[in-house]
Amino acid sequence: MSETAFSQMTAFINERNGSQAQFTEEFREGLSHAHVEAEENGVRAPSVIVGTLLSALAAAHPAGAASQGAVAVTPAAGVVGLHILRGLPAKATLTCIEPEAALQAEAKAAFKLGGYAASRARFLTARPLDVMGRLANGAYQLVYADVAPLELPALIDVAWPLLTPGGTLVIADSLLDGTVADPSRRDRETEAAREADVRLDALAADTGAVVSRLPLDGGLTLVTKR
Repeated sequence: MSETAFSQMTAFINERNGSQAQFTEEFREGLSHAHVEAEENGVRAPSVIVGTLLSALAAAHPAGAASQGAVAVTPAAGVVGLHILRGLPAKATLTCIEPEAALQAEAKAAFKLGGYAASRARFLTARPLDVMGRLANGAYQLVYADVAPLELPALIDVAWPLLTPGGTLVIADSLLDGTVADPSRRDRETEAAREADVRLDALAADTGAVVSRLPLDGGLTLVTKR
């Protein structure tokens, strides 16, 4: 596919995803607030294309499966969380994990503007690796993780047990805008991202997990538990 064709297709998808049929006015208001806050705080937020993918993954809840909802490990919880909440079942909850209290507060405000009750989300203001081990194993349909490359290998280890069968771990910026494919890059961050990528292949070999790498945003990796 040519670069022009890819750009045209992306523009078309963004236009369609932003239509009134996709988002309610409340949701638009909350999402706009979340994007503005993310930009002002220098926080990377997922594109609308990735956001709608998160909604679809959150909605793919197997009939009769026990699930407590989803987990969002990201400073952009407002943007990420709104898309996930749009797909989650009505009684499912979203757990947001981020050490900065101000960012958590802005996410809470975005959810309220987006039309979601306070009971639909809980906020753990802590380092992800310090608290994720306390969450219930096998209880979550979706785990979204946007963390520093150096934390990726350890995060995979603590996030994987949390997923229910059929659930998906989504790793944002996992390919570091393609630098993982550049053999001349030997810095610690790139090496950590490569280590995480190798670990995912080992996970697939050991458990039958399905790994998908997508050229979206900085590179998106999806790992689905069988």
